[in-house]
Amino acid sequence: MQHRPLKQLACILAAIAGAAVLAGAPAHAQDIKAGLWQMTSKVQSAGGKMEQAMAMMQKQMAAMTPEQRAMMEGMLAKQGMNVSSMSGNSAVVKMCVTKEMAAQSQLPMQTVGSCTQTRGPLVGNTMRVSVACTQPSGNGEGVVTFSNSGAFTASMRMSTQMAGKTESASIDSSGHWLGAECGNVQPAPLAMPVK
Repeated sequence: MQHRPLKQLACILAAIAGAAVLAGAPAHAQDIKAGLWQMTSKVQSAGGKMEQAMAMMQKQMAAMTPEQRAMMEGMLAKQGMNVSSMSGNSAVVKMCVTKEMAAQSQLPMQTVGSCTQTRGPLVGNTMRVSVACTQPSGNGEGVVTFSNSGAFTASMRMSTQMAGKTESASIDSSGHWLGAECGNVQPAPLAMPVK
């Protein structure tokens, strides 16, 4: 079994979920609900490389043995993610936000790289966000619109390194709170620093 495709899949899914979670961060800790969240993200890249990588990973997932799939799910679980579905250029991810994370505005975030998040002020129901990552390098900016403390939509523009080349992508996400209990979805061990 090759571990590289599994790691690549984890990186792609973590980037998508991370952008969605980044977008879902309210400006004030009391505004975010602790519990299980579901994020749906659709990726469109300028050169189509992200979509190609996702399609390749979907084929590899379909061909995995139960043991390989369990290993991949375990890798993603360590990132605090439960991938509900992945189809075409879309992914549905469930993530757990603990009470402690919500109280400190710390959200589950991918640990594939070192990332820092910057949030603008909440103006009405809209906020601007940005993220800068190293190892792998990447950055992004976006706008988040909150329906309430349990639902949001976001539009992010990301730039990252794939196979040694810069790839730009837009990520449109929506998220909603499913409930106070996370069930079998474990929170991520680390959170992304917020400026």
